[in-house]
Amino acid sequence: MNRRNVLQLLPAALATPLVAAPKIDSSAGFRLGVASYSLRGFPRPQAIEMLKTLDVDTVSLKEFHAKIKGDPAEWAQARKELDAVGIKVVSVGNITMTKDDDEDMEINFKYAQVMGATGIVCAPNIQTLPRIEKFVKKYNIKAMIHNHGPEDKNFPSPKSVFDAVKNMDPRMGLCIDIGHTVRTGASVLDSIELAGPRLLDFHIKDLKNLSERDSQCEVGDGAIPIAAIFKLLKKVKYTGNANLEYEINLKNPLPGMVKSFAYMRGVLAGMQA
Repeated sequence: MNRRNVLQLLPAALATPLVAAPKIDSSAGFRLGVASYSLRGFPRPQAIEMLKTLDVDTVSLKEFHAKIKGDPAEWAQARKELDAVGIKVVSVGNITMTKDDDEDMEINFKYAQVMGATGIVCAPNIQTLPRIEKFVKKYNIKAMIHNHGPEDKNFPSPKSVFDAVKNMDPRMGLCIDIGHTVRTGASVLDSIELAGPRLLDFHIKDLKNLSERDSQCEVGDGAIPIAAIFKLLKKVKYTGNANLEYEINLKNPLPGMVKSFAYMRGVLAGMQA
C-alpha cells in the first residue's frame, strides 16, 4: 500500500482536519494511542479534550499532565478525569531513571500503579537496570526502555536495549521509537523482529529525512515505511500500544495529529480489506 492509496481511503478525514476519524478496532492486534508528550504545551483539561477529538481510548501519560513528585491525590484525580471520558492510561512516561536509589525509583512505580498503567516508558542507564528489575517484580509493572537515537549514550537503538535486558525478567523490555531508530541507521523492521516478545511499547512518528531529527512531519508525509511496520506488528502478534508521539507544532499540534491518525487508520483499514 502506498501513500496515494491510503489518502484515497480517507478523503473526508483529510478534507476536514479538525474532525477525528472513527476509532479503530483492535483487529490488527494492537491499538493506536497517544503519548501525551505530544500535548505538553497544554494543561490536562485541554489535553483531555484533544484526546477526545482524536477519538482514542488509550494514552501514555507524561508528567506534564500529572506530576510524579506532586501530590498522589492529583495522580488519582488525573486518572479519574481520564476514566470519565473512557481513556485508559496504559503506560506512564517517558521517565528518566538514572538515579540508583530505592526511594527515588519506587515513586515511579507507585505513580504508575495509581494511574492503572501496566508499564513505564523509561530512560535508564545500565547501572539502574537491576534496581528497576526489582521493582518490576514487586509491582508487576513492565519497564519499557525507550531508545533515543544517536545522542543517547545509554540506549541509542532498540538493539542496545535488547542486548541489555535479554537475560532479565521478561517484563524488562523495549519501547521502540521509530524516529530515533532510523536515525541510528537501524531498520525498524529488523528491530521489531529482534525484540520479539520483549517489544512492550511503540512510539510512532515520521521523518522526511531519515537521518535528521528536525525533519519530523505528519505521519505518512515522511520516509518511514509505516505500512510495512504495521503489517509486521500484526504478523508478529504484537498486542501492545502504538502511540503517536508528535513532537512538532507545539502550540497547535492537533491538526497534524489528526492528519497522522487519518493516515495510520487508513493503513490499518487497508490491511483489513
